Amino acid sequence: QVQLVESGGGLVQAGGSLRLSCVASGGTFASYNMGWFRQAPGKEREFVGTIHWSGSTYYADSVKGRFTISRDNAKNTGYLQMKSLKPEDTAVYHCAASPSSSSYYYISPEMYTYWGRGTRVAVSS
Repeated sequence: QVQLVESGGGLVQAGGSLRLSCVASGGTFASYNMGWFRQAPGKEREFVGTIHWSGSTYYADSVKGRFTISRDNAKNTGYLQMKSLKPEDTAVYHCAASPSSSSYYYISPEMYTYWGRGTRVAVSS
């Protein structure tokens, strides 16, 4: 059973930065596609970005140029570096992972098998 645990959330002022981590245990992390999603109060879960098992990345337009996803397979850890944060980035951020051998990016939450419980990010204006 794969478990994902996020950390790194917190309260930050607009324009600030945070780095979220997602540690995976119980699986072969290097073969997984990993995604980040967020959910703000009263809103639907939103795709943030994803990193393919090959290392290539894809981002939502709302975060492109501000957020960077990376991974360290030796540490079974994925990262979401967030810069130039805005109040509208306030949400609970979840990482997700799924085994993959395809060349496609996983953008829809239904494509992911494993989910973390989330870490809260609050951006004050």
